[in-house]
Amino acid sequence: MGEEDSQRFVERWTTMAEGPFSDLARHLIALDAHDNAVAVTTVWSAGAGRPGLIEPMGVHRDHRGHGYGVAITLAGARALQEMGASSAVVVAENANVGAVATYASSGFTAHDPVTDLKRSA
Repeated sequence: MGEEDSQRFVERWTTMAEGPFSDLARHLIALDAHDNAVAVTTVWSAGAGRPGLIEPMGVHRDHRGHGYGVAITLAGARALQEMGASSAVVVAENANVGAVATYASSGFTAHDPVTDLKRSA
């Protein structure tokens, strides 16, 4: 990730973390044995007894394939449980093979694909 991409990522993350629903979220960072940040996620609660969402989740490209994605996803599910969520859901494009594999390894099961719709501005 280049410097410009990194800056854009940080700006978007900050906007999300400071947004109007930030009190419904927890932000988690996974560290390796050397205290390097290797994976992140945010979990969103819809309130006690309701499903929670794990989104977004990402693992730094230099640290993929070491189980950090599963670890941060499971930590997110535990955080939602602590927040009173009845269950946890994730969303990933079928084309994102790595995310689908990570979520499946974390115990999630796939449902029928949903078509995304968008409208030009």
